[in-house]
Amino acid sequence: MENTTKLTLFYDSTCILCLKEMRQLQQFDHHDRLSFIALSDKKAMQNYPIIDPVKANRILHAQNNDGQLFLGLDATCLAWRMVGKHNWLSILRWPVIRVFADLAYRFFARHRYRISYLLTGQKPCPSCQLNDTAHKLDGTVPSAECTQTQTQSTNHHR
Repeated sequence: MENTTKLTLFYDSTCILCLKEMRQLQQFDHHDRLSFIALSDKKAMQNYPIIDPVKANRILHAQNNDGQLFLGLDATCLAWRMVGKHNWLSILRWPVIRVFADLAYRFFARHRYRISYLLTGQKPCPSCQLNDTAHKLDGTVPSAECTQTQTQSTNHHR
């Protein structure tokens, strides 16, 4: 039954590390089992009234095709398991480890912009999306199309 399960992830497209993870998941999703909805995509979010964008911006939300909701590391671990990668993440759901892993995740989620900047040197990108290639997520400088290099961009990603 798990092979037919689909999962929709609701992610923060302004967070550089969040975008990077979603792009990696997308690359490994060879069986088209994952869908990705940016919290900033108000039109797409209207199709998911059960998802509160404010809460989903605090902690990763995912919903399977049966309507079951997964939060935080439960969502992350499930997504990676569905694409057949990073199976070691399952230890983060073991009872004792789960408590500490969830605390660490909540800390990361609360400080993700600062942590992203410390790790990548890049600030949040309000106009970058999952399928945009303008924003480099490998620690290099963003391309000219990214608003990080243009303070007053009027035509970014049109």
